[in-house]
Amino acid sequence: MAFSVASASYPSPRQDFCVAVNDTNAAVFVNGKFCKDPKLATPNDFSFSGLGVPGNTSNKLGSMVTPANVAQIPGLNTLGVSLAQVDYAPYGTLYVGFFTSNPENRLISRVLYKGDVFVFPQVLIHFQLNVGTTNAVAIASLSSQNPGVITIANAVFGSKPAISADVLTKAFQLDKNVVAYLQSRFWTNNHTY
Repeated sequence: MAFSVASASYPSPRQDFCVAVNDTNAAVFVNGKFCKDPKLATPNDFSFSGLGVPGNTSNKLGSMVTPANVAQIPGLNTLGVSLAQVDYAPYGTLYVGFFTSNPENRLISRVLYKGDVFVFPQVLIHFQLNVGTTNAVAIASLSSQNPGVITIANAVFGSKPAISADVLTKAFQLDKNVVAYLQSRFWTNNHTY
């Protein structure tokens, strides 16, 4: 009888911090970034003043994401965390949720009010929609120092090159004309980088 177990996670840092730098002559390469000599680290390597400024929500999605990741805070490199501010156009109360994986595909959701917290499990499809009558802001804590973002509609119907209409017709059980219409839409990016 054979038995095996596999586990994956971010490895623990082998040092207290690794401030990301672009100067390859004055650094060592760790986690996809070059690291500054720790003796040269400054408070600016660990701070960011970009949150708290309202994001422009006058786009088709009605939201704006302001990241605070390793690109903005070099000291986050190898720490496995980052933040983001998400601004939402009116309506001021957030309806959020995520979907469990197959075969259940259950929706787990709720309406959030000021001060509420909601956790999205890693890699599950999730959403946020402002259903109140004023602007709303959320602060997100992420389990990566440089997280990726995929807006599903943009990725599926606005990919470059385009996904075959035959694939989308079959996957979403849609008429080819509906797929063609969705692929013809102008897809927008709501992230400030």
